[in-house]
Amino acid sequence: MASQKNTASVTGMEEADVTELWELKVREQDGVERRGAHLTLLPFFIKAAQHALVEHPRLNASIDDEAGEIVLKKEYHFGIAVDTPDGLVVPVVRNVEGKSITELAAELRELGRKATQRTLAPDELRGSSFTVTNYGHFGGLFATPIINWPDVAILGFGRIAERPWVHGGEIVIRRILPISLTFDHRVTDGADAARFLGKLIAYLEDPGLLFIDSR
Repeated sequence: MASQKNTASVTGMEEADVTELWELKVREQDGVERRGAHLTLLPFFIKAAQHALVEHPRLNASIDDEAGEIVLKKEYHFGIAVDTPDGLVVPVVRNVEGKSITELAAELRELGRKATQRTLAPDELRGSSFTVTNYGHFGGLFATPIINWPDVAILGFGRIAERPWVHGGEIVIRRILPISLTFDHRVTDGADAARFLGKLIAYLEDPGLLFIDSR
């Protein structure tokens, strides 16, 4: 596989308290569905990742091996891993930075439908700059996802579970999300990856920050 031959893969793992994000999704779900989109948490994950990448551009990149150069991408084109009867496919959501949560939800639903029906066009499977996989949809917690080469990083989300958690100085039941980030160590290091995960978690735990940092 090209990814395993051409990358020095390292995986970091974290957890996020997404209780407030979960409540936001539940609160807004009916209104979004009245506009024809099915709201899940994945569009929020994608938007939070895109905002975090702004400060960590080496994760939104590729390597030109012939030139020996790191190519930083100006656009945020996210490959989204989709399970189909024929196996895993990775359609691309383009220009995430210019799309709302509702628009992302509608596009994800359409790409999922096309993937299942085998009607994706070749251009819809090319040109990603970063990849997201939601293996928690199938019950998994943590994983070490394989980089979708020539991307240099892939972000994985596990199954959200209710767990005891320290919140506001007390032990309470919260909804906790496992997160995995696999990155190419030739492009960046563990410190940068950890800071990216920290920024991502800040957005996931306090969705209002997405409005504050939006451009």
